[in-house]
Amino acid sequence: MTAPSAFKDLTDHRAVVRAAAAQALGSSLSAEALPALIAVLKDEHPRVRIEAAHSLGKMGDAGAGPALVPLLCDRDTGVRLAAMVALGKIKDRSTLEPLIACLHDRDMQVRVGAIETLAVIGDARATGPIRTLLQDRFSDVRESAQRAIAKLSRK
Repeated sequence: MTAPSAFKDLTDHRAVVRAAAAQALGSSLSAEALPALIAVLKDEHPRVRIEAAHSLGKMGDAGAGPALVPLLCDRDTGVRLAAMVALGKIKDRSTLEPLIACLHDRDMQVRVGAIETLAVIGDARATGPIRTLLQDRFSDVRESAQRAIAKLSRK
C-alpha cells in the first residue's frame, strides 16, 4: 500500500482497511502521517485505534504522547495496552501521571502494562506507586512490580 492510498484508506467504510492503512502509515515513518494517525485514534473500531497507536509508537514522535493519553481509559483492553506500548516507545515523561493512574485499572493485564511502561520510561517518581502493587492479588502483577522497582532503582 502506498502512502497516498493509505491516507485515503483511513476513511474507508471497512475497519480492516482503515487498520491496514494505519499500519502502513506507521511503517512509512513519514512525518506527514502523524496528524492523520492522531485523528484515527478516535476511530469507532478498536482494531483501528490499536494499529494507529502502534504506528505512533513506531514513529517515536513525542508530539503523539498527549494524543495517546485518552486511550489509556478506552473501554477496550487491547487499545489501552497498545497506547501503553506506544507511550513506552515515545518515552514522554509528561504522560507519567496518567500511566500511574492505570496502575489501578480493573484489568490485571493493564496493570502489568502500566508497570512495564513506567519502567521503560524510567522516571523514579513511579517507584512509590508501583510499590503498592507488591500486594496485588495476581502474581504476574507482583512480579512485574518487583522487576520495575529493581530497574527504576538502578537508574
